[in-house]
Amino acid sequence: MNRLNRSFFEKETTQVAKRLLGCILVRRYGAVEARAVITETEAYTGEEDPASHAFRGITPRNRIMFADAGHLYVYLSYGIHYCMNVVTETAGIPGAVLLRAAVPVSGHDWFNENRPKAPAAQWMNGPGKLARAFSIDLAFNGLDLTDPAQQEFMVLEGEPVACRETERVGISKGKELLWRYTAVLPQ
Repeated sequence: MNRLNRSFFEKETTQVAKRLLGCILVRRYGAVEARAVITETEAYTGEEDPASHAFRGITPRNRIMFADAGHLYVYLSYGIHYCMNVVTETAGIPGAVLLRAAVPVSGHDWFNENRPKAPAAQWMNGPGKLARAFSIDLAFNGLDLTDPAQQEFMVLEGEPVACRETERVGISKGKELLWRYTAVLPQ
């Protein structure tokens, strides 16, 4: 499986959100290599999207959304949970895909260490849980996922999957947009 390159992410945000379903998140930590298949995403398109962090323009918090596509945008939600997003579009045009959920493939012991009180089915079934399972925090904000020299966290090609489109959750504005994508996985 190949690592996703910048051109994969330099597309319209909703298209990237759909195409990320089925791709593989890979986290290397010491001798551990943990992997999970992305099963849920949400698109946030920028200055025309009232739910986007970029809606009011560039700020110190969201500046990475205006950078080159393929960077990781990490923020703290409600002062408790880290959330990770992948920057899309091209430099100067803000867009990001929130990684909402995944299914573990390998590294189960490490994921269990990061989420010890949760059953395996709930390790990654929400954006904060997903970041915690992969041990992602603000230190990863701005990480270039496309840089071949960077081996700590990356996204690999996966198998294309069908998806359901629904309203985004956990927001108060822009809820009517069907920009939440959930993989329809074989049983």
